[in-house]
Amino acid sequence: MFPIRDHNPSGRTPYITWTLIAANVAIFISYWLVLPDGAALDGFFYRYGLVPADLTGGGHYGGLLTAMFLHGGWAHLLGNMLFLWIFGDNLEDQFGHVGFLGFYLACGLAAAFAQVAAEPASPIPMVGASGAIAGVMGGYLLLFPRARVDVLVIFVIFFRIFAIPAWAVLGIWFALQLVSGISTPTDMGGVAYWAHAGGFVAGFVLTLTLWLRRGGPGFWRRTEGHPAHPPANYRLSRSRVPVVTRRGR
Repeated sequence: MFPIRDHNPSGRTPYITWTLIAANVAIFISYWLVLPDGAALDGFFYRYGLVPADLTGGGHYGGLLTAMFLHGGWAHLLGNMLFLWIFGDNLEDQFGHVGFLGFYLACGLAAAFAQVAAEPASPIPMVGASGAIAGVMGGYLLLFPRARVDVLVIFVIFFRIFAIPAWAVLGIWFALQLVSGISTPTDMGGVAYWAHAGGFVAGFVLTLTLWLRRGGPGFWRRTEGHPAHPPANYRLSRSRVPVVTRRGR
């Protein structure tokens, strides 16, 4: 089960979102297709990824930034870019181009520090844009909790698209990160759950100022958690989830 698109069109061209996607893809291809073997790839990640033990030991600060643009495989890359494509344009629409870039990088840094705080002695390099993108998801949840997100459900040979409110999709995702982070032994490698959780919280907090400028609770009352513009409609978006219309319509 994973989201494939939302029904929340943006009002401006998301140049920064597109540039971030292009940069991540280009950087991935530049090393994935060139490095000769797994040992060379491991060495590359140790040099340009974020190694918590190195950071807490007083070095390797550049990894805080470079790790955001590295990925461990095609599935890792494509999954992250899908989430950025779905949710990034709407946050860029709200923050503006430059503001969104600063927001994205700040969320990535917060995610990195959260993972380091959880596993300060880990010698395993952390790579991926997941933490920064989790911040985008946290901001999206605050601004558009009831925007519809199409989720593709696949079970053996059964598949169907359901339109589900963003608060359910993103809330469940965040809860899974917390549960997985608590239940997974430290220094085991794999998914950086605490980076995801830390980035999500950072994105939510960093969006609070924007939300308050929009009116805070008054903004929610005006929009009822929906985008402030008509939603996009797709041919393959029929859902069994009941549709609740806004009051006054």
